[in-house]
Amino acid sequence: MVHQLTQQGRKRDNVILIGEDDMDDKEIIEEAFFEIDPSVKIHFVNNGKKLLSFLEEESRYELPSLIVIDYNMPGLNGAEILKSLGVNKKVKNIPKVIWSTSGANQYKSDCLALGAYDYLVKPSTMDELKNLLKYMLSLSKAVD
Repeated sequence: MVHQLTQQGRKRDNVILIGEDDMDDKEIIEEAFFEIDPSVKIHFVNNGKKLLSFLEEESRYELPSLIVIDYNMPGLNGAEILKSLGVNKKVKNIPKVIWSTSGANQYKSDCLALGAYDYLVKPSTMDELKNLLKYMLSLSKAVD
């Protein structure tokens, strides 16, 4: 695996960008990620437009290694965000995962067609959440 390097040649931090507008979900995700891997840095944004702005403002050396998007966020939904990211060459190789409370096949097929690496349904237990986050973490570490 090739590690991502900063301009100075140091291995960069593993940062995961999560678009999530539910404060309870945010707290649970932070707690679970900390238990799985406390070295992971998580950056939350609470609406679709802020997510796009964050990515636009970051240099290519500071980009996240994974983008997780709640399908139903204010500002822009997951499909709309994926459409915008699809034309952004800077984030082309970053895996994008949509997650939602809805398992609707149409949402899933739309998001996968728009470039999502995966579409996941939010779990209902902490153990399921940890397994899902471990899977997401494996995607973030696969980025070179």
